[in-house]
Amino acid sequence: MSSPDLQELARVEQVLESRWPETKIEPSLDRISHLMTLLGDPQFAYPVIHITGTNGKTSTARMIESLLRALGLRTGLITSPHLHQVSERIRLNGDPIPAAKFVEIYDELEPYLAIVDSESLANGGPAMSYFEVLTGMAFAAFADAPVDVAVVEVGMGGTWDATNVVSPLVSVVMPIGLDHAEYLGDTVELVATEKSGIIKAGAIAVLSYQDPIPAEILLKRAVLVDAAVARQGVEFSVRDRAMAIGGQALNLDGLNGNYDEILLPLFGAHQAANASVALAAVEAFFGGTVTLDIDAVREGFGSVTSPGRMEIVRRSPTVIVDAAHNPHGAISLATALEESFTFEQIIGVVSVMADKDVLGLLQALEPVFNEIVVTWNGAARAMKSLELAEIAIQVFGEDRVQVEANLASAIDKAIAMADEAGLNGVGVVVTGSVVTAASGRALMGRVGT
Repeated sequence: MSSPDLQELARVEQVLESRWPETKIEPSLDRISHLMTLLGDPQFAYPVIHITGTNGKTSTARMIESLLRALGLRTGLITSPHLHQVSERIRLNGDPIPAAKFVEIYDELEPYLAIVDSESLANGGPAMSYFEVLTGMAFAAFADAPVDVAVVEVGMGGTWDATNVVSPLVSVVMPIGLDHAEYLGDTVELVATEKSGIIKAGAIAVLSYQDPIPAEILLKRAVLVDAAVARQGVEFSVRDRAMAIGGQALNLDGLNGNYDEILLPLFGAHQAANASVALAAVEAFFGGTVTLDIDAVREGFGSVTSPGRMEIVRRSPTVIVDAAHNPHGAISLATALEESFTFEQIIGVVSVMADKDVLGLLQALEPVFNEIVVTWNGAARAMKSLELAEIAIQVFGEDRVQVEANLASAIDKAIAMADEAGLNGVGVVVTGSVVTAASGRALMGRVGT
């Protein structure tokens, strides 16, 4: 990427960041709908697979996209948040949109953004948010490419998420738990109701394993809008799995076929479950009555990546980064660490956003972390080190908690502790938020996605 391209990308990102952040929403689709109308409704120019849930959205979206590409389709993909550069969020046929193209699309949309902003402000509403603008840019980019299919991950929630101006062929709902309570509600019922809003008439709703309350709400929504339903554990499932070098070997039962000897280069039972959902979603996209080409399925899963999700970024000692940012994600991380690695000890490096369930996250990690180094990842929303240390001491005890002022020094401290232990099986796990995972992998020299 040339220096002028990076400069222009930085210019656009600065303008975007002057808008409402994506952590602040106003429950309305009016602004994004107005923008889409002005642009000629590009979101209807291609079929869409739409994905929501509390955890697993990005990994599953990347699996779906990889499978579709292996089956010969030209793809668009929206995910969020990004790890390093904002342009990572919009991918065309597997690759992040080039910086120059990202800038070009923004410049083309800018006059239309001004129209929407001015009308919304005149009516007492806000200007378009950061996420709304990025969503509009992605839909425009996909139409311009053009793509054969778009895989669209919601930003937050469902009903009022800016991505919910699409009319999906397939609506995917990953496991639902409590997160973003200030916007989605402080009960599972409220969160599930909000996320169920992506299930549309005529779509096939592909549902991951759900707790009883969200499951009931999702099924009621499907009945209400007359959407077909495919449920993990009923219509499709992981038949069996085994550890393999660099990941795991899966045998999957899909909607209309059995798919064996699939190598998934990702760790953890949760990723196997994500793979099962991804396969069902792609089968549903093709109507749910066709068995997919097994070689293409193996190729699609074999080439999938999910940066910042149980990602090994260093050896000797092994350093893993993971974007777990809530108790549900932390439980999945803890389970995967115990199952997939043979560490004698694990040292955690943790920085968490202050608006998250910090206590619940730390409690989920305590059984697998022998020691923990708490720190601050540099983000304004992140909890300061000393405040985090107070909570960590409640969970781990004072003798198991170290404090460092910043993430770089915390990782250095953890690596030094691992070296001093003199054991071959000491691992370091950097986690607590997407920002923590992104910064951790960058400090380890990993910047590609």
